[in-house]
Parts: sequence; C-alpha cells; structure tokens
Amino acid sequence: MPPAARLHILLASEADYAVIIRRGPSKRVCTIGWDRTNDTFTVGQWLKGRIYERRSDLSPDGKHMIYFAMNGKWHSETGGSWTAISRAPYLKAVGLWAKGDCWHGGGLFLTNSTFWINHGYGHRVLTSPLMLHEVDEPPFDPCYGGECPGVYFIRLQRDGWQLQSMEASESRSVHTFEKRVSATWILRKHAVATCDHAEGRGCYYGSA
Repeated sequence: MPPAARLHILLASEADYAVIIRRGPSKRVCTIGWDRTNDTFTVGQWLKGRIYERRSDLSPDGKHMIYFAMNGKWHSETGGSWTAISRAPYLKAVGLWAKGDCWHGGGLFLTNSTFWINHGYGHRVLTSPLMLHEVDEPPFDPCYGGECPGVYFIRLQRDGWQLQSMEASESRSVHTFEKRVSATWILRKHAVATCDHAEGRGCYYGSA
C-alpha cells in the first residue's frame, strides 16, 4: 500500500483562512485554500516538484504566501529551486528569487506588508514584489541552520511557541516546543529531525 499524502497547513494569524500544502506522490504537490468560516476549499495549483512546507509561510491576513520550491531544472532561469511570494493559494509569483540549490531559502511574514527571506548563501532577484517590503533580520534568534528548521522553528517562536528542550544524537535530534492555549491547557510539539526514518515519513516530522 503506497504511503498516504502528507498535509501541512499554514494558518493566517489574523484571518479565518489557511493554505494546505498537499504532497503526494513524493514529486507532486498541490496548494489548497481553506476558508475556515464556511469550510470551503479552493484548489490553487499543482507543481511537479517539491514545496518545502517548513520553509513557507502565510501573511497574517492570508492574502500572500511565501514558499520555497524545487523542480530540479538546474539550467532554468530559477536554477532549479526558488523562493517566491504569491497570492494565496496560487503559486504564480509576484516576487521571485532564484536559488539554484536547496540550502536555506523560503521566508516569513512579519506583517501583511513586510517579510524576511532566508537568503543564507544568497538568492538572485528575478522579480521584486510591489507594495511588499523586505527586512534584513529574522524575527527571532538563534539560527537553526540552513535547512527546514532555520525557518520552521522561527515560525513556531513567532507564533507563540517556546523552545523547552533539545536532545541530539549522531543521527537524530528532537526539539520540544510548548504553547499555552488556556489556563489549564498547554500544547507540546516534538520536532524530530533524522536521516533514519520509516518509509513514507520524511526526515523532518512532528508529534504532539
């Protein structure tokens, strides 16, 4: 039996809207808009390639999405991988940065009109987004490296999660985050990174 599709949800912090990133099969991905006021869904676009959901984000009002994608067309204008800003839930770029590798990339929104790009070893600007402004500094420290945690863990902290502990071995690390949601309830997330993972599960995954 083939592995089930993986779903990752980007929630708008100031609107009842979300974007679902559906991956499956492994080299196909689809973005789906979710209007949470009436539980309706809008298919955005399919991409033959990969969207790195943990390096992606949704603006507070849910109108724009930052994502990092790779299609492996290394001789194309984007160099085979790129960071883009689009009008959610679609993928057509209103801002586009060619990357050419899979180190760093992606970014976060600080407000509806300001964003941070995870440049790392650098992008090449192809299209600058109108009416949106880039800031140089990430919203939180410290740096969590050049792959998915370098954006995802900062996104968690921005959204109110607090890092409680970190355990690491040669092949596996587990960062534990907590978020208080009421006087009596605390959410706990274990963010696992490992090269030794089961079939159908990526090298990054989480458990509650």
